[in-house]
Amino acid sequence: MSEGWLALIQQALSLLFSLDPDVWSIVSVSFSVSFAALALTLIPSLVLGFILAFAHFPGRWFVTNLVQTIQSIPTVVIGLLVYLMLTRMGPLGDLRWLFTQKGMILGQMMICAPVLVAMSQAAFTSVDKRAWETSRTLGASWLRSVWVVCRELKVPLLMAIVAAFSRILTEVGCSMMVGGNIADVTRNIPTAIALETSKGDFAQAIALGLVLLILSLILNFTLGTLRGKAEPRTH
Repeated sequence: MSEGWLALIQQALSLLFSLDPDVWSIVSVSFSVSFAALALTLIPSLVLGFILAFAHFPGRWFVTNLVQTIQSIPTVVIGLLVYLMLTRMGPLGDLRWLFTQKGMILGQMMICAPVLVAMSQAAFTSVDKRAWETSRTLGASWLRSVWVVCRELKVPLLMAIVAAFSRILTEVGCSMMVGGNIADVTRNIPTAIALETSKGDFAQAIALGLVLLILSLILNFTLGTLRGKAEPRTH
């Protein structure tokens, strides 16, 4: 590795460990927006995934395919849609959420929801439905029975949550279009990496990339541990 790269990495680590205000402001915006989007989307998405897996109603096939279609739409297209909705002439223009964190949260919710619904539906479809039926037969409420099923599927559901969170935390297109990449307001990790790289400020881009890398390692090791505990032992 050349001395130039070593110097850049040292500068990046220095920015992180010295608690550089610019870097950690970007990290704070990124995590607060993504956590808010995930929290607001989680319960409704899991409920819809459960309904699509267990209930039979007219239009179920259409809703399932619609969710899968939305899931495959590029984030920049979702960003364009949200942008048009939030402009002054758009249906949500009176909210004045364009180039704000609230607008970014709305966009990330639209990205996050289809991932959660599709993956939770797949998880609920794979479960033994006798757990649900037994719980209902014993007099448990609908909500209590759903909780029983969710406990049976804690690892697949956690994987769905991690996948959804990773998708919104690392997306660029929607955040750039809806948030505007405003310093200390809407500049998150992916948009900052793109901006700093284009400016030639690789140290800050590397520092922010390291934050995402460390988070990815933590999430994957946590899921690996949970998956290992969930697997039945053969001896």
